[in-house]
Amino acid sequence: MKNKVILLIEDDRLDVISVERSLRKLDLPYELHTAFNGIEALDMLRGKEGRPPMAPLPDIILLDINMPRMNGIEFLKILRTYPLFKPIKVFIMTTSGDQPDRIETERLGIAGYLIKPLNYTANTKRIDSMDGFVQFHIGKILREEGNERP
Repeated sequence: MKNKVILLIEDDRLDVISVERSLRKLDLPYELHTAFNGIEALDMLRGKEGRPPMAPLPDIILLDINMPRMNGIEFLKILRTYPLFKPIKVFIMTTSGDQPDRIETERLGIAGYLIKPLNYTANTKRIDSMDGFVQFHIGKILREEGNERP
């Protein structure tokens, strides 16, 4: 079985650390790549300035919505125009509970939507909710065999 590939698109370094910590707890093989905004992620996926496209393509994208340069919804709209990228499972991880954001991302074919707390110190369940999300959703995908993309 090949390692599953995860692309984390997140501009907040504390959230990146939180995701990395939760993934390590799975004790499963995976390959993690990080981009800090939508433009950087598209450059990784498509290749840019003599760099080849990302290979293998990610099985999972963990995507923040509120980012500089190109937000998550703008990224997702572009991603879904490429037939090669359509099979990638995209999970939204955002502070935005706005109904229009949820509706738009669901229209664009996301696999899940997690609302992150804004305040690390005031919300003691933050790590538990990230761990639960990673254990259930991401862990399930990482454990899947026989459905790797060509």
